[in-house]
Amino acid sequence: MYRAWAPVYDRLLERLFRPGRKAATRALALRSGERVLLVGVGTGLDLPLLPSGVTGLGVDLSPSMLAHARRRVPPTVELRCGDAAELDVPTGSFDAAILNLVLSVVPDPVPVLRETMRALRPGGRAVAFDKFAPEGRPVSARRRALSAMSTIFGTAVDRRLSDILADQPCRLLSNEPSIAGGQYRVVLLRRTDEPWTKIAFRG
Repeated sequence: MYRAWAPVYDRLLERLFRPGRKAATRALALRSGERVLLVGVGTGLDLPLLPSGVTGLGVDLSPSMLAHARRRVPPTVELRCGDAAELDVPTGSFDAAILNLVLSVVPDPVPVLRETMRALRPGGRAVAFDKFAPEGRPVSARRRALSAMSTIFGTAVDRRLSDILADQPCRLLSNEPSIAGGQYRVVLLRRTDEPWTKIAFRG
């Protein structure tokens, strides 16, 4: 699917998602000298938003998407083809991670987030700009049917943030509305040794 998306992705979607990507970068508050992991780096639209002095690694499963990312990659960032659910990186080797528009497109977001947390040092941060189903009620049959159709285009619309976070080694720092009337969110997480719990969660 993303081999087909690669030639047109930037032209069709860059402007739409730009505000969310910028908000995610601000929330992550990267500092010079930090090392960042870009999970599902895609065509590299987050790369120009990285502040100077930051080093990093961008990983994506699609060689076609990575070919476009190489046109804008800075010299301080390495690009690598790989599976976000099985990251070939040492444990605790990154200060921060970016998962923009990733958790809704991978087959299973739970192992992807768990691998991201493994890659972060204790106290490291991760940000995700993505769309999530509303909290506090079951996902509707209509939304599930819509998601079944949307997966044809490589994305799901029936995933709840609380289900993805359940028992993950992280703390939810913020969950702010973004584009499309708040259906897209900017979520900031911190790596911890205690599993996340749904208690008192507000989406």
